[in-house]
Amino acid sequence: MFQIAAIALLALTSPSDDFSDRLVLICEAYGKNLVAIRDESGEILWQQKTRRDGHHDVHLLENGNVLFQDGWTRIVEMTLSKEVVWTYDAAKENGNEGRRVEVHAFERLSDGRTMIAESGPARIIEVDAKGELLHTIPLTVEHPDAHRDTRLVRRTKTGHYLVCHEGDGKVREYDRDGQVVWQYDIGTPVYGAIELKSGNRLIASGGGSSILEVSPEGKVVWKLEGEVPGARIALKWTTTLRERDNGNLIIGNCHAGEDNPQIFEITKDKEVVWRMHDFEHFGNGVAATEVLTDAQSRMVREKLKDVPEAVRLNNDVLELGESQSAGSGR
Repeated sequence: MFQIAAIALLALTSPSDDFSDRLVLICEAYGKNLVAIRDESGEILWQQKTRRDGHHDVHLLENGNVLFQDGWTRIVEMTLSKEVVWTYDAAKENGNEGRRVEVHAFERLSDGRTMIAESGPARIIEVDAKGELLHTIPLTVEHPDAHRDTRLVRRTKTGHYLVCHEGDGKVREYDRDGQVVWQYDIGTPVYGAIELKSGNRLIASGGGSSILEVSPEGKVVWKLEGEVPGARIALKWTTTLRERDNGNLIIGNCHAGEDNPQIFEITKDKEVVWRMHDFEHFGNGVAATEVLTDAQSRMVREKLKDVPEAVRLNNDVLELGESQSAGSGR
């Protein structure tokens, strides 16, 4: 009987169910003010203290560097050994001097450009390693607000951009010329949207406390709203999204309080298979996260072997001199 039970348990367990080596890259700017990498035991392997505010996006780059936000306008690329290799300040570059601007989304593109979404100027820009402007996409904004024009922006397979307009409560897809080629009116302060492998769009409604999968025709084909059935997870400000290769979805759940995880992974059958619940290190304002793949986690662990603990875990707030402006060092 024991042997049969063991075999049955083995059949239900696959290597993908083992999250013990998973690492998570996390930003928090509502009290903790840091960017950090955390393992499954709850240990912080790397951290960088930042200035207050401005933590709505974060990325681990292919070279192992971290691309993060330090304030509403400044973007920083830093190595795991804490060397700043690139910065860009949207308040000072490419025509924004004296204008109110906030950045809520950015991404390093496959051609080496960096995409930056600018609320206020209402545009997406692509800049090179020197910070020089290479391309501009004007955005359609019905209710202009430098804090709410945009939230997350992600590129599609066709090179278009899915833009979450928090103030308008709409997700719009733009082509390279700034033409709106698709739109979904969610009616709430929307935060995140990604294109799924199926071609559908997954939308985190932000203040709508829901996740919607929407077909290109605008039909809702999958939905979580209010709470996750049977999991005792209340959805609050839904934020970052990721589709895993196995089809599971990773969802950010900001401002949900200490009784709820800040991030969780769920199957399309709505079974929660993983959650991160860490209010010791990260508070109630975890908006931007990136759950690393197995390959990314291995790379980070390997690179951190050569970084002294005093460097990777120091509490020094990031300070950049005037010489460290756009394009420095990369």
